[in-house]
Amino acid sequence: MMAVREIPTNRPLFCSNCFASCCCCENESLRRCCSHSNTRELPSKDYESLDYDKCFNQPYIERAKEQTDRDLKVRNFLTWVLAFTIGALTGLVALFINFFVKHLNSVKFDTIDATIKDTSTSIAFSLLYLLMFNVGFVSIASLLTVWEPVAAGSGIPEIKCYLNGIKIPGVVRARTLICKAVGVLFSVAGGLFVGKEGPMIHGGAIIGAGVPQFQSFLCGRTQFLYDSFRTDRDKRDFVSSGAAAGVAAAFGAPIGGVLFSLEEGSSFWNQSLTWRTLFCAMSATFTLNFFLSGINLNKWGTFYEPGLINFGEFNCDDECGGGTNCNNLWTAFDLLIFIIIAIIGGLLGAMFNAINTRITRWRMRWLSRRKLYRFLETLLIAVATTTISFCAAMWLGECKEMKDTSNCTNSNNEDPGDRIRRYNCPPGEYNDMATLFFNTQEGAIKHLFHQPAIFGLRTLSLFFIFFYALSCWTYGCLVPSGLFVPSLLCGAAYGRFAGNLISEHLGRTHVYSGTYALIGAAAFLGGVVRMTISLTVILLESTNEISYGLPIMLTLMIAKWVGDFFNHGIYDVHIHLKKTPLLEWEPGDSAMDILTAKDLMDSEKLSFIFPHTRVHSVLALLRTTAHNAFPVVTVNSAESLHAAAGSMKISEAPNAMVGNNLIYRKGSILTRDVVCRQDSDLRRRTMSFEFSLSTHQRRVSNLPKNTELNEICSSSSTDLEDMYRFDEATAKYRSLRFHGLILRSQLVSLLKNRVVYSSRDETPTAQPYLSYSQLNADYPRFDSIYDIDTQSLSSEDLLIDVTPYMNASPYTVYPDCTATQVFNLFRTLGLRHLPVVCNTGEIVGIITRHNLVHEHLEKCKNRMEAF
Repeated sequence: MMAVREIPTNRPLFCSNCFASCCCCENESLRRCCSHSNTRELPSKDYESLDYDKCFNQPYIERAKEQTDRDLKVRNFLTWVLAFTIGALTGLVALFINFFVKHLNSVKFDTIDATIKDTSTSIAFSLLYLLMFNVGFVSIASLLTVWEPVAAGSGIPEIKCYLNGIKIPGVVRARTLICKAVGVLFSVAGGLFVGKEGPMIHGGAIIGAGVPQFQSFLCGRTQFLYDSFRTDRDKRDFVSSGAAAGVAAAFGAPIGGVLFSLEEGSSFWNQSLTWRTLFCAMSATFTLNFFLSGINLNKWGTFYEPGLINFGEFNCDDECGGGTNCNNLWTAFDLLIFIIIAIIGGLLGAMFNAINTRITRWRMRWLSRRKLYRFLETLLIAVATTTISFCAAMWLGECKEMKDTSNCTNSNNEDPGDRIRRYNCPPGEYNDMATLFFNTQEGAIKHLFHQPAIFGLRTLSLFFIFFYALSCWTYGCLVPSGLFVPSLLCGAAYGRFAGNLISEHLGRTHVYSGTYALIGAAAFLGGVVRMTISLTVILLESTNEISYGLPIMLTLMIAKWVGDFFNHGIYDVHIHLKKTPLLEWEPGDSAMDILTAKDLMDSEKLSFIFPHTRVHSVLALLRTTAHNAFPVVTVNSAESLHAAAGSMKISEAPNAMVGNNLIYRKGSILTRDVVCRQDSDLRRRTMSFEFSLSTHQRRVSNLPKNTELNEICSSSSTDLEDMYRFDEATAKYRSLRFHGLILRSQLVSLLKNRVVYSSRDETPTAQPYLSYSQLNADYPRFDSIYDIDTQSLSSEDLLIDVTPYMNASPYTVYPDCTATQVFNLFRTLGLRHLPVVCNTGEIVGIITRHNLVHEHLEKCKNRMEAF
């Protein structure tokens, strides 16, 4: 990386007129172009947007013309092949995580069981062994997250932001996937109250982002020939499919995965993506199903285990957990109780989010500056979780009588009695608290759903309190962590408590405790994450019981309404805490209807370039601004109109830069007079000027001379030259005709490939031409201006013609366009920049994502009310 020369402190930070870090005024020949006054600060923003909108420049149009029907068919076929590949790889990652979690938990629990049953060993040694296991596993997970911080948490908020169009560094990198997959298996095996489902969604999204690129930066920037999918727009669609595949692999719910990606993840959707995403989710489900059935059941070629989580089959039978005369899973009377459970679940979820918000703010204030503090906090959580779980299991549990469960096998032919714990209980009885704490979270959920014995009310209440508090503290710490399964387990304990309470104290015998546990799980999870459609289908697919459709849907809807009355869902809470400029589905702000585009836009810090610009000015602009797009403009003035009208010869221009800008301006003017001269059947095709690939120049019809303009406009060539210089007194208010937008990455690519020409050339034909592939060869990691060698570009005679590479037809709005219309246009089309152009073609400002967030809208509203 090139070093930036230090600027003396007795001078301005950089020239406020020519935008150069070293002012060109020091050169005698260029001194008259600037006059210093005030300094400016370098603009900076924490988050930038992705380029979901197509850039219709000349290389793109040339590439589109070269594509044949066969190329389009091959591309469409590859999208389906890639969808299958993404789903299959996501299923294999889920298999990897599940395999090692299962074996690590088996080794850990077998060791602890042996030490507890050994009467010659003190119980303190059992706790010490358990601490060694859990703290060791959690340390590995936390260290991986220290190496790649974006791997912390569930990853769902980050993927939601990415699909909304926000660029979050490292969120879809291969290194993040490695840290996420390995870290989550150690954090789950380490006994933390976290799940592996959220990280599975993030992992599927990373696979979806990486596989279609046909390149790898992790393996030394390996690239393959096919580069058709190397755009943010295509990557977005594959990330949506990968996220759905992650849900499908976790829950065995492909339809729920598609709905999750649509409801909670994706901000942009289309009809073709729906079917392709379902195919990807199905591929993940059946890939995982195939291997799990072969490994766990030794039945290769069969499909008995659809996902990592299987809630089993709900049987309303007396010997399998049903109450006396339990003939139905639920009745109409139970719906009234379910509504109450949903209301309380929404309140508990809102309180969970509020507490976690305070904990996260405390972390951000006191622990975020040093990763060592975050690492030590994670170890403290591991120690606290292990100690509380062990002590509660040993001394707070109740001994319950065991029942014959041989006829209560679930869909995987597993006996619920095989997972019970008998610590400190006589023969024929088991410890209910230890059964919940000393099992995997999936196993504890199945106990609450299907265990025939009744868990004590004291046990359920204490387990709920401990699990609620510890999971709330854990979520957001420095380990990969999901929230689905912990919320389901916490809610299942709450629902089972409600079912037992009704059965024991209200005298209602027609109660199936498994149904109440399921409804409680849905109520609490809905109160935390505020999902409705997708979560309903996920739970239905996981239970394989369609009769639960109505109570689950009703429960989730009420829990969401109650929770939304107090705060946002947990994922939205973390998005807002990070100040991420997420654009919701609807504006949702009362100020949107009274504000206009001119109230929202940025105009004071507008930086622009000319169609033909000096290279040293472009270098200075890139070094001293943080903008990612620059309007391409020409100056509106009497002199330029005089030249455009045709009375002034281009040869009279003072230099090549001014002359080429006048040529471009003259060629870009399209009047009714010109249109009327075209043949009627070609009129629709000539609304945009042509581009000649042989000369790289615009060709338009000769414009008629305007006598009135010629009389008004009379100017010397010196005045015309001054027009294209930056002047502090007039630069802010200069009238600039808008011609298009060019991205920072495109300018850097042009400079990197020496796409320039000399001012001594009469025309810019000597400038090299870059194809679409060459222009985007460095995607997605474009070089910075400081990463390229600019020594050979320091000559003052070098110019650059940006007209072939700019987007000459970006979306624009008028200054009086309402903020609601601006928001809908910006979000629906996935824009990154939205120029504001008046009815005369003059650019007056530009709107980005940061101009549409709630804070900026409130600021604009208050400013308008003040005036």
